[in-house]
Amino acid sequence: MAEARTEAAPVATDLRQWQGSVPWWSAICRLAPRIVWTVVSIGLFAGIWEICWALGWADPKLLPPPHVFLGAISDQAKFFNTVSRWQVGAGQAEPPPPALAVVYTVLATTGRVFVGLLIASILAISTGIAIRYFTLFERLTLPTIILLAPVSPIAWLPVAIFLFGIGNKPAIFMVVIALLFHMVLATINQIDNVNRNFLNVARTMGATKRQVYFHVIIPAILPQLFIVLRFNLFGAWMVVLVAEATGVGYGLGQVIMLGRNTFNPSLVFFTIVLIGVLGGSFDWLMRMVQRKVLYWVPHEAGTLRGL
Repeated sequence: MAEARTEAAPVATDLRQWQGSVPWWSAICRLAPRIVWTVVSIGLFAGIWEICWALGWADPKLLPPPHVFLGAISDQAKFFNTVSRWQVGAGQAEPPPPALAVVYTVLATTGRVFVGLLIASILAISTGIAIRYFTLFERLTLPTIILLAPVSPIAWLPVAIFLFGIGNKPAIFMVVIALLFHMVLATINQIDNVNRNFLNVARTMGATKRQVYFHVIIPAILPQLFIVLRFNLFGAWMVVLVAEATGVGYGLGQVIMLGRNTFNPSLVFFTIVLIGVLGGSFDWLMRMVQRKVLYWVPHEAGTLRGL
């Protein structure tokens, strides 16, 4: 037995060294538990839904179980041909194929989300930094921002239509106006919470106000701003769906309203699942970007779980 263990030890050591030397293998080992638990979590939710349907607690006409609305994807995709209003290579009497209509609709909504989020983040971060940098600018703008921050994005919908009519512009405006004021206040809060020791060291070394902001304050607030950006990504999805549902343009929100108006709950839940997959995927991508950009920030989660 001792000889067998002695012979097995080099084999195990070589296997560990090979696993550590292959990047894709280590990546799979890290991702496998997350993927498994994600599948278990979603499967548990879907299983409870299916059980409620099997016991008769959920009316299939109102709350169709997952195997119903996911099993009729091809039938639901044809309702995405509202994209024919866009006049993309097809006339009103000749809508695009169902699969292509789904792609166009997803790209339309996703484009509005990211354009609006990009514009809002650039304006908000610039405005927040300017408010703390220039005293006069703070006095002229901050009271108005605080006054407008509690206003619901729905209240801005008539303004968006008055200004931009129908199409991409009002939907993007809705996303920007819904995120802008809260992101400005979040930026100001992060600036105010920068460790004073960093500022004192910079001043001791003779840094000017401009150097303090660009070399100390902005790098210090970037990690929390990425978190704010991720949270606002979900907010952008919510707002753009509301804008599309009210008819400012075609998109996933309009498909949901079509499902409501035609009493087609399978279409509604199919679109909800599609939105969830898109939102979760883009959140994962943003977390990957965050890890690459903020390489100096530790990303260990659950450090207090054992307390």
